[in-house]
Amino acid sequence: MSTPAESSPQRSLRVAIIGAGPAGVYAADILTKSAEATGGGLAVSIDLFEAYPAPYGLIRYGVAPDHPRIKGIMKALHKVLDRGDIRFLGNVTYGRDITLHDIRALYDAVIFSTGAIHDAALTIPGINLAGSFGAADFVSWYDGHPDVPRQWPLNAKEIAVIGNGNVALDVARMLAKHPAELLATEIPDNVYQDLLGSPVTDVHIFGRRGPAQVKFTPLELRELSHAQDVDIVLYPEDFEFDKASDEAIRSNNQVKTMVTTLTNWLVEDAAGSDQPASRRLHLHFLHNPVEIYDDGATPGSVAGIRFERMELDGTGNVRGTGEMVEYPVQAVYRAIGYHGSALDGVEFDPAKGVIPNNGGRVLDAAGQPVPGIYATGWIKRGPVGLIGHTKGDALETVGYLLEDHLTLPRASNPDPDAIIALLEGRGIEYTTWEGWNRLDAHEAGLGVSWSAQNPQAGVVRERVKVVPREDMLHISRATPGGLPAPA
Repeated sequence: MSTPAESSPQRSLRVAIIGAGPAGVYAADILTKSAEATGGGLAVSIDLFEAYPAPYGLIRYGVAPDHPRIKGIMKALHKVLDRGDIRFLGNVTYGRDITLHDIRALYDAVIFSTGAIHDAALTIPGINLAGSFGAADFVSWYDGHPDVPRQWPLNAKEIAVIGNGNVALDVARMLAKHPAELLATEIPDNVYQDLLGSPVTDVHIFGRRGPAQVKFTPLELRELSHAQDVDIVLYPEDFEFDKASDEAIRSNNQVKTMVTTLTNWLVEDAAGSDQPASRRLHLHFLHNPVEIYDDGATPGSVAGIRFERMELDGTGNVRGTGEMVEYPVQAVYRAIGYHGSALDGVEFDPAKGVIPNNGGRVLDAAGQPVPGIYATGWIKRGPVGLIGHTKGDALETVGYLLEDHLTLPRASNPDPDAIIALLEGRGIEYTTWEGWNRLDAHEAGLGVSWSAQNPQAGVVRERVKVVPREDMLHISRATPGGLPAPA
């Protein structure tokens, strides 16, 4: 039977963190620094587990590759892990390769930071027609996720994107943007080649509420206007503001900035252009999706989408008008949010998609804290907020962990080598931080090689992302001198 960790003050506090995205890295960083600042300088030993061979989670596999600010976040995360006081163990899947029983035996505490990677459900007729997609799947494809198919059906000329958050804008921008603009990013080669063949001419983004209630950020919105040969189209009938909207515009600079930007675009659109673009990105507000439909020409496949027109009710919320409008499209992408996944051995709230917790202390079925088990990030609070908000989550969770550290259940085998022996004994091809540095350098080398072989493109590719898991493992686990040369 385990005993409190205080009974062995001479050893470090052993902590496992499951998930090496921003939430997990921030938690590891804050725990390391906060422990050092405690009275007497509490020593901690942290292992950061990741299901993928590479670190960074959402930054690598959940954000559009043309976001320049992402590079800065990745550099900050790299700096934390490159210090050497946090051990990275990649290609290790919780619930399959290691269990909660394993963790409780080898660590005094565990922090779950597994995020939310699946699409929230949209239950309307026709949602399962061919050509109806979840944004999360599309994002995984264009970000080179190792566990998704490498082909995507890009055969629609007219596309609907449902949602008014940052992911909806990412998806719409990636669909509308000309592929040549993406060459300077880390876009995988197969994604670039498939996008080259896309016949798209019009991408429509639909939101349920008005321009003052959108959920994206000013930076995301402005990025839409940077796409070359893509016109932004808006509609005067969608620009409705109620009392709550006016108050939000007055009191919130972000809302004011976005409404001003949208209104300016509306005026510019009304003025027309002497040189219309070959592609158009339409922004619609006050549209509630009610049905995706097919037709006799393409039975079983998306042929259009039907909406009910909405109106603001004075509080910033909306109500239906009864008026129906239809748009002919051949593909629909729902980007209405993400949803977390259940984890073995831990309670789960399927409605909210989170682990039940109180400030990061994980709760059991009776609502009581489970000693030694914590959560942070989207699996803690749900998929809302920006990446930077996970720092606040981590700070709260780590604070409770350190408050509890004297009474944590003590690991029966705290030897740091024990987890390595367990993984190797089970034949798990785990990756390390050194392995990631090899893969990182290899991808950068692929970018250099591509640029040298394609001078006519006129761009310098900083990297070409390696996609297949087996290739990532081969490169990451290569012995010194055995690293394959860039293709």
